[in-house]
Amino acid sequence: MPAHRCFWYSAVLTRCSIGAIFLGCALVRAQVPILASTPGGNVNVYNTDLAVFESGDDRKDLPCTVVQLKPTLGFDLRFHSGYEVTVPLKELAGMDDLLTIVFRVAADHQKDQLYYFSQRIHVPAIESDAKGDAYLQGAFDLGEGKYHVDWLMRDRSERVCSSSWDSEAALTQKDRQMNLSMAPGVIQRADFEQFKEEPPVQRAQGELPLNVKVLVNFAPQNSLSATLQPLDTSALVSILRTLSREPRIGKFSIIAFNMQEQRVIYRQEGADRIDFPALGEALTQLSLGTVDFKQLGQKHGDTEFLTHLIQKECAATTRPDALIFAGPKVMLDANVPQDSLKQLADVDYPVFYMNYNLNPQVTPWKDSISHAVKYFKGYEYTITRPRDLWFAVSEMVGRIVKSRNGRQASAISSQ
Repeated sequence: MPAHRCFWYSAVLTRCSIGAIFLGCALVRAQVPILASTPGGNVNVYNTDLAVFESGDDRKDLPCTVVQLKPTLGFDLRFHSGYEVTVPLKELAGMDDLLTIVFRVAADHQKDQLYYFSQRIHVPAIESDAKGDAYLQGAFDLGEGKYHVDWLMRDRSERVCSSSWDSEAALTQKDRQMNLSMAPGVIQRADFEQFKEEPPVQRAQGELPLNVKVLVNFAPQNSLSATLQPLDTSALVSILRTLSREPRIGKFSIIAFNMQEQRVIYRQEGADRIDFPALGEALTQLSLGTVDFKQLGQKHGDTEFLTHLIQKECAATTRPDALIFAGPKVMLDANVPQDSLKQLADVDYPVFYMNYNLNPQVTPWKDSISHAVKYFKGYEYTITRPRDLWFAVSEMVGRIVKSRNGRQASAISSQ
């Protein structure tokens, strides 16, 4: 008997009324535990649902359109897959309804290992003359490999919409060196918790762990945006997680700041792990889109803030093995004055800039942090794709180790 495993996932139902002009749209989110089961046990799935799966036929008793989302590698080094569904609102007209989605996923090399997902979505009362479509999404994560998906949705009247498809999560040839965070053939529910605790990391033995200081500008790609988008947050957190998982790094100082608000949001000094839950809590205090009245009277207040931040962190008593900037480009009217940077002549450790930039062709010129890093003869990496992040961290750590070994050799020879 095939082994069954169950997970849960999130879905979104959008109810829109559309006429000659857009009249309004209400969003309903649902996320509930799924059918209980243990690995290798039986799942309590209706026989009628199983019959639909086994038939392999596409059904449209409940009219809907299903589009698979091909597996895409995220900055978290996991393949994200799923689907999008549209249902004509007129098909859901009437009093409260309930849509139940059930789907299963199996890896090609383990077709008897079926992973079942289930979701219930409560539909509000909808007018009989409603126009437009209801829109739903579902997501799950995959390791490398080929997979088969059987999917169905039914309403309270037992009308069914079903579909099935094959999918493949694969790295390109030039990305084969990357170490993904999920093993091949693994199937998991999508994890939307960005700031969960990082599992313990086995640090490198037999050598002194590296001590790095990371200054992260938690800001949106669009400097005029009033919100920090989940995509931006996910990428910046993934940069920190990739660093935290590096076995040769054992000490972290994290300074999270925001250039728009010109303030440090979170600080963690010399810790053996990054406190992601605390960082996430601190970021909830961001108020993008508002400007402090005092800032309006400062002609180059943002430049002054960045200057003081660099001076303070570079002049700290505890010297790191490397200073790392991370975040989107910071385009200021005035760059950090070189006279201010000359005061930091004793910076003898490497300085790096991990510039998170999804569209580098839009702003190809250097930003204010780039100019400061260049002054220190540092290194800059443009992070546009997941592979950029993985290779940047790998090269950075190699440079940091080489720099520290060189300083130690110089210190010994001078004795």
